[in-house]
Amino acid sequence: MVTGKRLILCSNSPRRRELLSGLGIDFEIDTRSSFNESIGPENTTPEVLPQILAKGKSLGFHRPLEEDEILLTADTLVICDGRIMGKPANEQEAREMLRFLSGKTHKVVSALCLRTSAGIREASDTALVTFKDLSEEEITYYINRYKPFDKAGAYGIQEWIGYIGIPGIEGSFYTVMGLPVHLVYQLLQ
Repeated sequence: MVTGKRLILCSNSPRRRELLSGLGIDFEIDTRSSFNESIGPENTTPEVLPQILAKGKSLGFHRPLEEDEILLTADTLVICDGRIMGKPANEQEAREMLRFLSGKTHKVVSALCLRTSAGIREASDTALVTFKDLSEEEITYYINRYKPFDKAGAYGIQEWIGYIGIPGIEGSFYTVMGLPVHLVYQLLQ
């Protein structure tokens, strides 16, 4: 797939590292990018924003790419009732997000950008996730035990809350985790 190429993952996410490792591809990690993730163009639909952010991270990489390098960047957002939910800044925001998601079905959009010195390839994937009605005790336990402050929507589907609180998912589990590895594989081919 990437014979003669060096794949670089530009992400601080341990989940993305784990998922990319699952493809059996050698890669290195370099997270230096000058891109400010907190901004996006005005009047952008929520479903397109992850793609814009993934591409922005790529273009903000700290140096030009060599001919034998492929840079992978990604972004994930949770969207519920038109509300964009990124990473919570603190416990209160995490609590508010989980209360808002409780008993509803929401979208998770994960986008990726593969860039070489010759060009860019992009893709995104959407999954629908249904939460049961979460009790205040369940929300408190999850936040206190798992500290989901580095996760879009304040949850990780692969953690306790996914075991007890998510009765349904339509789409890729890995998209919800933050990296649609099936699309990474397709684009690398």
